[in-house]
Amino acid sequence: MTTSGVIDMASNHSVTDTIDRLEALARSNGLLVFARIDFGGDAGKAGLEMRPMQMLAFGNPKAGTPLLRESPRSGLDLPLKALAWQDANGQVWLSFNDPEYIVERHGLPGELAKNIAGAGALIRKAAE
Repeated sequence: MTTSGVIDMASNHSVTDTIDRLEALARSNGLLVFARIDFGGDAGKAGLEMRPMQMLAFGNPKAGTPLLRESPRSGLDLPLKALAWQDANGQVWLSFNDPEYIVERHGLPGELAKNIAGAGALIRKAAE
């Protein structure tokens, strides 16, 4: 499912396992993991209740830097991010910005699309 440039896919794993899988896939493909944020865990530490939700920021400076040079505002969407979250029915979802949307949103030349095109396949694999 895609809405406003965001792709949502069901995950066959828990939120933590989904992000663990994505982190392992990213690292094994030579990508850097810049940050992992546990929104649900942080909410709990603040005394608030929230369903599980974690985000992973990852990428490759050799791929992302040309996009950032072309359009500095693309830094709003880079590094790439994936958000694993659990809905009210217990289903885990993995959401991310469609790479084509990022290219279009920032008016990037089509030849730069290849730099981030593989992200979707990597994220999909984490959800399987």
